[in-house]
This record gives sequence, C-alpha cells and structure tokens, in this order.
Amino acid sequence: MEKVDGRLVRGDQTRRAVLRRSVDIASVDGLEGLSIGRLAADLGISKSGLFAHFGSKEELQLATIRAARRIYADTVVTPAFEVEPGLGRVWALSACWLEYSRQRVFPGGCFFQKVSHEYAGREGAVHDALLEVHWEWMKLLEDVVQAAIDRGELTGDAKQLAFDLNAYYEAANFASLLQGDLAGYDQARQAIRTRLESAVVPGTPTPW
Repeated sequence: MEKVDGRLVRGDQTRRAVLRRSVDIASVDGLEGLSIGRLAADLGISKSGLFAHFGSKEELQLATIRAARRIYADTVVTPAFEVEPGLGRVWALSACWLEYSRQRVFPGGCFFQKVSHEYAGREGAVHDALLEVHWEWMKLLEDVVQAAIDRGELTGDAKQLAFDLNAYYEAANFASLLQGDLAGYDQARQAIRTRLESAVVPGTPTPW
C-alpha cells in the first residue's frame, strides 16, 4: 500500500478549516472582510503558512467562493434532486432554499446574496466568479421549472417563473436578516405556493 504523506493530509485539513472559517466570515462581513491575518489569528495558524496555501487575497476570495458553492450545492440542490423531475422538484428546491437560509448554514444568511451585492458594481475575477455562479444557479432553476412544463404540470415561461421564485427566496433571506425574525420565510413559502398555483395545469397533484 502506498504511504500517504502526512504533510499533504495536514495541508488539506488546514485548507478545509481555513475555507470553512472564511465562508462564515464572508457571509457576514463580505469578501473584503477576509484577510490572511484575520484567518491566521482565528485559527491559530501562521500567516506564512496560510499565505502558502492561497498566495494572495484574491485567490483566497476565489477559493472561498468555490467552497461556498460546494456547501450550497450539498445543502440546496442535492436533496431537491432526490425528488423526481416536475412540480415536486420545483417545490422541493424552493423548500430547500428557504431552509438553507432559515437554518443559517452560513451565519450571515445566504452567502451568495451577501457577496454578490458586494461585488455587483465591480469588475475583476471575483465579480466574474460570482456572476458565473449566479448564472449557473438561475439556469438550474430554469431547467427544473422547464422540466415541470415539459411534463405538463406547469404552464408559462420558465425563465420568468425561475426569476420570480428566486426573488421570493432572496426577499425572505433579506427580511430575516434585517428584521431579526423568521416571519419572512412563512410569507415567502405562501408567495411561492400562490405563484406556482397560478401556473399549475388543472388536475395536477400538488406537493403542498
């Protein structure tokens, strides 16, 4: 059996620990709130050791986005895709998103809502990485809706319905953070249900 290099294992563990801390910080303070010094102090790691993993603040920010995307996919997308395509999956994806925000998988609420607002008016690699994640998410949501339309369970324009649903998700997340309560999630859930009911083909069984 090939011997595993202990330094590589420790290095991978350190990188994972840094990125787990960095996504939490960025969800509250934004990607500009990240620094090698802050992470080193929080985790008890030398600055030089941390710099060796990332090399620059921008690379740390990009790695943080990639780490957050994996957590988001595991929390929101994967469980929803356990439901078969159609209206049930549209509803499951919505429910998973609201629960992801409600349970504070990231302490600052939705990581991508926070940092995308931060970088929306900027240019550069970080902006482009966030834009790519946004388009990837919206395409996935649109495809899930389109599958329900193709199955004869929903009517309408998939792109518009996906936009509407995402707006409800983000409104709930924002309201919960600003108001400090969870009432917005119940309101969003009802708004999503009403919006879907307006597009459901008569006779289609509903998952709510």
